[in-house]
Amino acid sequence: MSCNGAATRFACAAAILIVPWLACPANARPLTLRTALQHALAASPRLTAAERDIGIASGQRIQAGKLINPELSYEQDNSFGSGPYRGTRSAETTLQISQLFELFGKREARIAVGTAGVETATIQRKAVRLEVLSETAIAFLTVLGTQRRIQILDDQISAIDKLSPLLQKRVDTGASSPAEVGRAEVASALVKADRERVRSSLASARRELSVLMGDAAPKFASVSGKLEALGRPPSFQSVIHAIDQNPQLVRWTAVYAQRNAELLVARLKPYPDVRISAGWRHFNETGSDGVRLGISVPIPIFDQNQGNILSAQENLAKVRAERQANRNTLIVIAGRAYDSLQGSLRELAILRTSAIPKARAAAEEISEGYGQGRYSLLEVLDAQANLTQAQLREQEAQQNFHVAVATIEGLVGNPFTLARESAR
Repeated sequence: MSCNGAATRFACAAAILIVPWLACPANARPLTLRTALQHALAASPRLTAAERDIGIASGQRIQAGKLINPELSYEQDNSFGSGPYRGTRSAETTLQISQLFELFGKREARIAVGTAGVETATIQRKAVRLEVLSETAIAFLTVLGTQRRIQILDDQISAIDKLSPLLQKRVDTGASSPAEVGRAEVASALVKADRERVRSSLASARRELSVLMGDAAPKFASVSGKLEALGRPPSFQSVIHAIDQNPQLVRWTAVYAQRNAELLVARLKPYPDVRISAGWRHFNETGSDGVRLGISVPIPIFDQNQGNILSAQENLAKVRAERQANRNTLIVIAGRAYDSLQGSLRELAILRTSAIPKARAAAEEISEGYGQGRYSLLEVLDAQANLTQAQLREQEAQQNFHVAVATIEGLVGNPFTLARESAR
Protein backbone atom coordinates (compact mmCIF):
# COMPACT_ATOMS: atom_id res chain seq x y z
CA MET A 1 0.00 0.00 0.00
CA SER A 2 1.60 3.27 -1.10
CA CYS A 3 1.79 6.34 1.12
CA ASN A 4 -0.20 8.44 -1.35
CA GLY A 5 -2.89 5.79 -1.73
CA ALA A 6 -3.41 5.39 2.00
CA ALA A 7 -3.42 9.13 2.54
CA THR A 8 -6.07 9.53 -0.15
CA ARG A 9 -8.28 6.85 1.40
CA PHE A 10 -8.06 8.47 4.81
CA ALA A 11 -8.95 11.82 3.25
CA CYS A 12 -12.06 10.37 1.61
CA ALA A 13 -13.09 8.41 4.71
CA ALA A 14 -12.95 11.51 6.88
CA ALA A 15 -15.15 13.36 4.35
CA ILE A 16 -12.60 16.11 3.79
CA LEU A 17 -12.99 17.90 0.47
CA ILE A 18 -9.77 19.21 -0.99
CA VAL A 19 -9.85 22.76 -2.32
CA PRO A 20 -7.23 23.94 -4.84
CA TRP A 21 -5.70 27.25 -3.89
CA LEU A 22 -3.09 27.39 -6.60
CA ALA A 23 -3.03 31.16 -6.79
CA CYS A 24 -2.01 31.60 -3.17
CA PRO A 25 1.47 31.28 -1.67
CA ALA A 26 2.19 27.84 -0.25
CA ASN A 27 2.22 28.97 3.39
CA ALA A 28 -1.05 30.93 2.92
CA ARG A 29 -2.86 28.05 1.24
CA PRO A 30 -5.29 26.17 3.50
CA LEU A 31 -3.88 22.81 4.52
CA THR A 32 -5.77 19.75 3.28
CA LEU A 33 -5.94 16.41 5.03
CA ARG A 34 -4.15 14.66 2.18
CA THR A 35 -1.19 17.03 2.47
CA ALA A 36 -1.11 16.70 6.25
CA LEU A 37 -1.04 12.90 6.04
CA GLN A 38 1.72 12.93 3.42
CA HIS A 39 3.88 15.25 5.52
CA ALA A 40 3.26 13.19 8.66
CA LEU A 41 4.34 9.97 6.95
CA ALA A 42 7.48 11.64 5.61
CA ALA A 43 8.44 13.25 8.93
CA SER A 44 7.36 10.72 11.57
CA PRO A 45 10.31 9.69 13.79
CA ARG A 46 8.27 6.71 15.00
CA LEU A 47 8.01 5.45 11.45
CA THR A 48 11.74 5.98 10.96
CA ALA A 49 12.45 4.05 14.16
CA ALA A 50 10.21 1.22 12.96
CA GLU A 51 12.15 1.09 9.69
CA ARG A 52 15.40 0.89 11.65
CA ASP A 53 13.92 -2.05 13.59
CA ILE A 54 13.52 -3.84 10.26
CA GLY A 55 17.18 -3.14 9.53
CA ILE A 56 18.20 -4.43 12.95
CA ALA A 57 16.20 -7.62 12.48
CA SER A 58 17.64 -8.05 8.99
CA GLY A 59 21.16 -7.82 10.39
CA GLN A 60 20.34 -10.42 13.01
CA ARG A 61 18.90 -12.66 10.32
CA ILE A 62 22.10 -12.38 8.26
CA GLN A 63 24.25 -13.11 11.29
CA ALA A 64 22.16 -16.12 12.24
CA GLY A 65 23.02 -17.80 8.95
CA LYS A 66 26.78 -17.38 9.20
CA LEU A 67 28.95 -20.47 9.65
CA ILE A 68 31.21 -20.73 12.69
CA ASN A 69 34.74 -19.59 11.96
CA PRO A 70 37.54 -22.19 11.95
CA GLU A 71 40.27 -21.99 14.61
CA LEU A 72 44.03 -22.01 14.00
CA SER A 73 46.32 -23.08 16.84
CA TYR A 74 50.05 -23.54 17.41
CA GLU A 75 51.57 -25.82 20.07
CA GLN A 76 55.16 -26.46 21.14
CA ASP A 77 56.10 -29.36 23.42
CA ASN A 78 59.34 -30.65 25.02
CA SER A 79 61.16 -27.34 25.03
CA PHE A 80 62.85 -25.02 27.53
CA GLY A 81 63.13 -27.80 30.07
CA SER A 82 66.19 -29.50 31.56
CA GLY A 83 68.56 -32.19 30.40
CA PRO A 84 67.84 -33.35 26.87
CA TYR A 85 64.85 -30.96 26.72
CA ARG A 86 66.94 -27.86 27.28
CA GLY A 87 66.23 -25.23 24.66
CA THR A 88 64.27 -26.33 21.58
CA ARG A 89 66.52 -29.12 20.29
CA SER A 90 63.98 -31.81 21.27
CA ALA A 91 60.93 -29.62 20.69
CA GLU A 92 57.82 -30.91 18.98
CA THR A 93 55.79 -28.18 17.21
CA THR A 94 52.24 -28.57 15.99
CA LEU A 95 50.28 -26.26 13.66
CA GLN A 96 46.63 -27.19 13.67
CA ILE A 97 43.32 -26.01 12.20
CA SER A 98 39.96 -27.08 13.62
CA GLN A 99 36.36 -26.57 12.63
CA LEU A 100 33.15 -26.98 14.61
CA PHE A 101 30.34 -28.60 12.65
CA GLU A 102 26.83 -27.86 13.91
CA LEU A 103 24.49 -30.80 13.64
CA PHE A 104 20.76 -31.50 14.01
CA GLY A 105 19.62 -28.34 12.15
CA LYS A 106 20.84 -25.79 14.71
CA ARG A 107 21.88 -23.27 12.07
CA GLU A 108 18.55 -23.61 10.25
CA ALA A 109 16.70 -23.02 13.53
CA ARG A 110 18.67 -19.82 14.15
CA ILE A 111 17.87 -18.67 10.61
CA ALA A 112 14.17 -19.31 11.27
CA VAL A 113 14.36 -17.11 14.38
CA GLY A 114 15.95 -14.31 12.37
CA THR A 115 13.47 -14.60 9.50
CA ALA A 116 10.51 -14.42 11.87
CA GLY A 117 12.11 -11.38 13.53
CA VAL A 118 12.26 -9.57 10.19
CA GLU A 119 8.62 -10.42 9.51
CA THR A 120 7.60 -9.17 12.95
CA ALA A 121 9.43 -5.86 12.47
CA THR A 122 7.93 -5.42 9.00
CA ILE A 123 4.38 -5.92 10.24
CA GLN A 124 5.01 -3.66 13.23
CA ARG A 125 6.04 -0.90 10.85
CA LYS A 126 2.65 -1.22 9.15
CA ALA A 127 0.96 -0.87 12.54
CA VAL A 128 2.99 2.26 13.35
CA ARG A 129 2.10 3.70 9.93
CA LEU A 130 -1.61 3.24 10.63
CA GLU A 131 -1.22 4.90 14.03
CA VAL A 132 0.54 7.89 12.46
CA LEU A 133 -2.21 8.27 9.85
CA SER A 134 -4.98 7.99 12.45
CA GLU A 135 -3.35 10.41 14.91
CA THR A 136 -2.69 12.96 12.17
CA ALA A 137 -6.26 12.72 10.87
CA ILE A 138 -7.62 13.26 14.39
CA ALA A 139 -5.31 16.24 14.95
CA PHE A 140 -6.40 17.71 11.61
CA LEU A 141 -10.09 17.27 12.48
CA THR A 142 -9.52 18.93 15.85
CA VAL A 143 -8.07 22.01 14.13
CA LEU A 144 -10.88 22.02 11.59
CA GLY A 145 -13.56 21.74 14.27
CA THR A 146 -11.99 24.44 16.43
CA GLN A 147 -11.83 26.79 13.44
CA ARG A 148 -15.57 26.23 12.92
CA ARG A 149 -16.21 26.89 16.61
CA ILE A 150 -14.54 30.29 16.36
CA GLN A 151 -16.57 31.09 13.28
CA ILE A 152 -19.82 30.35 15.14
CA LEU A 153 -18.78 32.64 18.01
CA ASP A 154 -17.80 35.35 15.53
CA ASP A 155 -21.29 35.14 14.04
CA GLN A 156 -22.84 35.57 17.48
CA ILE A 157 -20.65 38.59 18.24
CA SER A 158 -21.58 40.10 14.91
CA ALA A 159 -25.28 39.55 15.60
CA ILE A 160 -25.02 41.24 19.00
CA ASP A 161 -23.02 44.15 17.61
CA LYS A 162 -25.64 44.71 14.89
CA LEU A 163 -28.12 45.50 17.66
CA SER A 164 -26.12 48.50 18.84
CA PRO A 165 -27.50 51.11 16.37
CA LEU A 166 -31.07 49.94 16.93
CA LEU A 167 -30.55 49.77 20.67
CA GLN A 168 -29.11 53.31 20.78
CA LYS A 169 -32.03 54.56 18.72
CA ARG A 170 -34.46 53.01 21.19
CA VAL A 171 -32.58 54.60 24.10
CA ASP A 172 -32.64 58.00 22.39
CA THR A 173 -36.39 57.74 21.89
CA GLY A 174 -36.90 56.59 25.46
CA ALA A 175 -38.18 53.16 24.41
CA SER A 176 -35.35 51.40 26.23
CA SER A 177 -33.27 52.01 29.32
CA PRO A 178 -29.63 53.14 28.90
CA ALA A 179 -28.71 50.09 31.01
CA GLU A 180 -29.61 47.88 28.06
CA VAL A 181 -26.62 49.29 26.15
CA GLY A 182 -24.36 47.99 28.89
CA ARG A 183 -26.20 44.66 28.93
CA ALA A 184 -25.53 44.21 25.20
CA GLU A 185 -21.89 45.17 25.66
CA VAL A 186 -21.52 42.64 28.48
CA ALA A 187 -23.10 39.92 26.35
CA SER A 188 -20.71 40.70 23.49
CA ALA A 189 -17.71 40.76 25.84
CA LEU A 190 -18.59 37.37 27.32
CA VAL A 191 -18.81 35.78 23.89
CA LYS A 192 -15.49 37.41 22.97
CA ALA A 193 -13.98 35.90 26.12
CA ASP A 194 -15.26 32.47 25.06
CA ARG A 195 -13.75 33.06 21.64
CA GLU A 196 -10.34 33.83 23.14
CA ARG A 197 -10.46 30.59 25.11
CA VAL A 198 -11.27 28.67 21.93
CA ARG A 199 -8.46 30.49 20.12
CA SER A 200 -6.06 29.22 22.78
CA SER A 201 -7.28 25.68 22.14
CA LEU A 202 -6.85 26.25 18.41
CA ALA A 203 -3.23 27.32 18.92
CA SER A 204 -2.52 24.11 20.82
CA ALA A 205 -4.29 21.99 18.21
CA ARG A 206 -2.38 23.68 15.38
CA ARG A 207 0.92 23.07 17.17
CA GLU A 208 0.10 19.39 17.73
CA LEU A 209 -0.74 18.95 14.06
CA SER A 210 2.46 20.76 13.05
CA VAL A 211 4.61 18.53 15.24
CA LEU A 212 3.04 15.44 13.68
CA MET A 213 3.93 16.93 10.28
CA GLY A 214 7.54 17.47 11.33
CA ASP A 215 7.40 21.21 12.08
CA ALA A 216 7.98 22.83 15.47
CA ALA A 217 5.57 25.66 14.60
CA PRO A 218 2.61 25.85 12.21
CA LYS A 219 3.50 26.76 8.64
CA PHE A 220 -0.10 26.81 7.43
CA ALA A 221 -2.65 29.58 7.79
CA SER A 222 -5.68 27.33 8.24
CA VAL A 223 -6.99 23.89 7.37
CA SER A 224 -9.57 23.21 4.69
CA GLY A 225 -12.36 20.67 4.76
CA LYS A 226 -16.02 19.91 5.50
CA LEU A 227 -17.41 18.36 8.63
CA GLU A 228 -20.99 18.33 7.37
CA ALA A 229 -20.69 15.19 5.21
CA LEU A 230 -21.72 12.18 7.29
CA GLY A 231 -22.63 8.56 6.67
CA ARG A 232 -23.98 5.40 8.26
CA PRO A 233 -21.24 3.02 9.45
CA PRO A 234 -21.25 -0.75 8.94
CA SER A 235 -22.26 -3.06 11.77
CA PHE A 236 -20.02 -3.35 14.78
CA GLN A 237 -19.53 -7.05 14.07
CA SER A 238 -17.99 -6.21 10.71
CA VAL A 239 -15.67 -3.78 12.49
CA ILE A 240 -14.63 -6.52 14.93
CA HIS A 241 -14.00 -8.88 12.03
CA ALA A 242 -11.83 -6.28 10.31
CA ILE A 243 -9.83 -5.66 13.49
CA ASP A 244 -8.40 -9.17 13.20
CA GLN A 245 -6.55 -7.93 10.11
CA ASN A 246 -4.92 -5.10 12.05
CA PRO A 247 -1.11 -5.35 11.83
CA GLN A 248 -0.95 -5.24 15.62
CA LEU A 249 -2.73 -8.61 15.66
CA VAL A 250 -1.28 -10.03 12.45
CA ARG A 251 2.23 -9.61 13.82
CA TRP A 252 1.51 -12.13 16.56
CA THR A 253 1.61 -14.86 13.90
CA ALA A 254 5.20 -13.87 13.15
CA VAL A 255 5.95 -13.58 16.86
CA TYR A 256 4.62 -17.10 17.39
CA ALA A 257 6.88 -18.42 14.62
CA GLN A 258 9.82 -16.61 16.17
CA ARG A 259 9.15 -17.98 19.66
CA ASN A 260 8.64 -21.47 18.24
CA ALA A 261 11.99 -21.29 16.46
CA GLU A 262 13.62 -20.07 19.68
CA LEU A 263 12.22 -23.10 21.48
CA LEU A 264 13.69 -25.35 18.79
CA VAL A 265 17.08 -23.68 19.20
CA ALA A 266 16.92 -24.26 22.96
CA ARG A 267 15.98 -27.92 22.51
CA LEU A 268 18.74 -28.57 19.99
CA LYS A 269 21.49 -26.95 22.04
CA PRO A 270 22.19 -30.03 24.26
CA TYR A 271 22.79 -32.19 21.21
CA PRO A 272 26.55 -32.34 20.77
CA ASP A 273 28.37 -30.81 17.84
CA VAL A 274 31.50 -32.31 16.33
CA ARG A 275 34.84 -30.51 16.22
CA ILE A 276 37.30 -31.91 13.69
CA SER A 277 40.90 -30.82 13.61
CA ALA A 278 43.89 -31.51 11.40
CA GLY A 279 47.47 -30.40 11.95
CA TRP A 280 51.12 -30.74 11.05
CA ARG A 281 53.70 -31.79 13.70
CA HIS A 282 57.46 -31.33 13.42
CA PHE A 283 59.97 -33.23 15.60
CA ASN A 284 63.15 -31.14 15.94
CA GLU A 285 65.17 -33.98 17.46
CA THR A 286 64.78 -36.25 14.49
CA GLY A 287 63.85 -33.67 11.88
CA SER A 288 60.80 -35.71 10.89
CA ASP A 289 57.22 -34.55 10.36
CA GLY A 290 53.81 -36.05 11.00
CA VAL A 291 50.12 -35.35 10.58
CA ARG A 292 47.87 -34.95 13.58
CA LEU A 293 44.11 -35.63 13.30
CA GLY A 294 41.55 -35.09 16.01
CA ILE A 295 37.86 -35.20 16.70
CA SER A 296 36.05 -34.04 19.84
CA VAL A 297 32.44 -34.26 20.98
CA PRO A 298 31.11 -32.67 24.20
CA ILE A 299 29.23 -34.93 26.59
CA PRO A 300 25.96 -33.28 27.74
CA ILE A 301 25.83 -34.76 31.23
CA PHE A 302 25.58 -31.80 33.62
CA ASP A 303 24.01 -29.10 31.43
CA GLN A 304 21.18 -30.09 29.12
CA ASN A 305 19.85 -26.51 28.78
CA GLN A 306 16.73 -27.33 30.79
CA GLY A 307 16.32 -23.76 32.06
CA ASN A 308 16.44 -22.16 28.63
CA ILE A 309 14.07 -24.79 27.25
CA LEU A 310 11.54 -24.05 30.00
CA SER A 311 11.88 -20.30 29.40
CA ALA A 312 11.34 -20.75 25.66
CA GLN A 313 8.29 -22.95 26.29
CA GLU A 314 6.74 -20.30 28.54
CA ASN A 315 7.48 -17.56 25.99
CA LEU A 316 5.74 -19.60 23.32
CA ALA A 317 2.72 -20.25 25.53
CA LYS A 318 2.59 -16.55 26.42
CA VAL A 319 2.00 -15.47 22.81
CA ARG A 320 -1.63 -16.60 22.73
CA ALA A 321 -2.46 -14.63 25.88
CA GLU A 322 -0.59 -11.56 24.61
CA ARG A 323 -2.49 -11.60 21.34
CA GLN A 324 -5.83 -11.98 23.09
CA ALA A 325 -5.01 -9.11 25.45
CA ASN A 326 -3.99 -6.96 22.47
CA ARG A 327 -7.21 -7.87 20.66
CA ASN A 328 -9.34 -7.06 23.70
CA THR A 329 -7.72 -3.63 23.95
CA LEU A 330 -8.40 -2.90 20.27
CA ILE A 331 -12.02 -4.02 20.62
CA VAL A 332 -12.54 -1.74 23.63
CA ILE A 333 -11.07 1.24 21.77
CA ALA A 334 -13.11 0.45 18.68
CA GLY A 335 -16.26 0.01 20.78
CA ARG A 336 -15.84 3.41 22.41
CA ALA A 337 -15.28 5.04 19.04
CA TYR A 338 -18.25 3.21 17.50
CA ASP A 339 -20.55 4.24 20.36
CA SER A 340 -19.33 7.83 20.00
CA LEU A 341 -19.98 7.65 16.26
CA GLN A 342 -23.52 6.33 16.72
CA GLY A 343 -24.26 8.81 19.48
CA SER A 344 -23.04 11.68 17.32
CA LEU A 345 -25.35 10.63 14.50
CA ARG A 346 -28.36 10.51 16.83
CA GLU A 347 -27.44 13.86 18.34
CA LEU A 348 -27.02 15.44 14.92
CA ALA A 349 -30.39 14.11 13.79
CA ILE A 350 -32.11 15.91 16.69
CA LEU A 351 -30.11 19.10 16.25
CA ARG A 352 -30.63 19.33 12.51
CA THR A 353 -34.29 18.37 12.38
CA SER A 354 -35.49 20.25 15.45
CA ALA A 355 -33.15 22.26 17.64
CA ILE A 356 -31.24 24.34 15.07
CA PRO A 357 -34.15 25.17 12.68
CA LYS A 358 -36.38 26.18 15.59
CA ALA A 359 -33.63 28.15 17.32
CA ARG A 360 -32.84 29.98 14.07
CA ALA A 361 -36.47 30.74 13.40
CA ALA A 362 -36.97 31.99 16.95
CA ALA A 363 -33.86 34.17 16.78
CA GLU A 364 -34.99 35.73 13.50
CA GLU A 365 -38.53 36.30 14.76
CA ILE A 366 -37.43 37.85 18.05
CA SER A 367 -34.77 40.03 16.39
CA GLU A 368 -37.36 41.36 13.96
CA GLY A 369 -39.92 41.85 16.71
CA TYR A 370 -37.39 43.69 18.85
CA GLY A 371 -37.28 46.51 16.30
CA GLN A 372 -41.06 46.72 16.56
CA GLY A 373 -40.96 46.82 20.34
CA ARG A 374 -42.60 43.41 20.81
CA TYR A 375 -39.61 41.77 22.55
CA SER A 376 -37.05 42.86 25.12
CA LEU A 377 -33.29 42.90 24.67
CA LEU A 378 -32.97 40.02 27.12
CA GLU A 379 -35.19 37.88 24.92
CA VAL A 380 -33.12 38.78 21.85
CA LEU A 381 -29.84 37.88 23.55
CA ASP A 382 -31.31 34.66 24.92
CA ALA A 383 -32.53 33.60 21.47
CA GLN A 384 -29.15 34.31 19.91
CA ALA A 385 -27.38 32.39 22.68
CA ASN A 386 -29.67 29.39 22.15
CA LEU A 387 -28.93 29.36 18.42
CA THR A 388 -25.21 29.62 19.07
CA GLN A 389 -25.27 26.77 21.60
CA ALA A 390 -27.17 24.56 19.16
CA GLN A 391 -24.65 25.31 16.41
CA LEU A 392 -21.75 24.62 18.78
CA ARG A 393 -23.34 21.30 19.74
CA GLU A 394 -23.68 20.46 16.05
CA GLN A 395 -20.02 21.28 15.43
CA GLU A 396 -18.93 19.15 18.38
CA ALA A 397 -21.05 16.21 17.24
CA GLN A 398 -19.70 16.46 13.69
CA GLN A 399 -16.14 16.53 14.96
CA ASN A 400 -16.77 13.58 17.28
CA PHE A 401 -18.23 11.61 14.37
CA HIS A 402 -15.20 12.10 12.12
CA VAL A 403 -12.71 11.53 14.96
CA ALA A 404 -14.48 8.24 15.69
CA VAL A 405 -14.26 7.30 12.02
CA ALA A 406 -10.51 8.06 11.95
CA THR A 407 -10.00 6.06 15.16
CA ILE A 408 -11.81 2.99 13.85
CA GLU A 409 -10.07 3.15 10.48
CA GLY A 410 -6.74 3.22 12.30
CA LEU A 411 -7.77 0.00 14.06
CA VAL A 412 -9.27 -1.96 11.17
CA GLY A 413 -6.31 -1.18 8.93
CA ASN A 414 -8.34 0.22 6.02
CA PRO A 415 -11.07 2.82 5.63
CA PHE A 416 -14.48 1.21 5.97
CA THR A 417 -17.24 2.10 3.57
CA LEU A 418 -19.80 4.60 4.81
CA ALA A 419 -23.24 4.96 3.33
CA ARG A 420 -22.84 8.67 2.66
CA GLU A 421 -25.52 11.23 3.34
CA SER A 422 -25.62 14.62 1.70
CA ALA A 423 -24.65 17.54 3.89
CA ARG A 424 -27.62 19.45 5.15
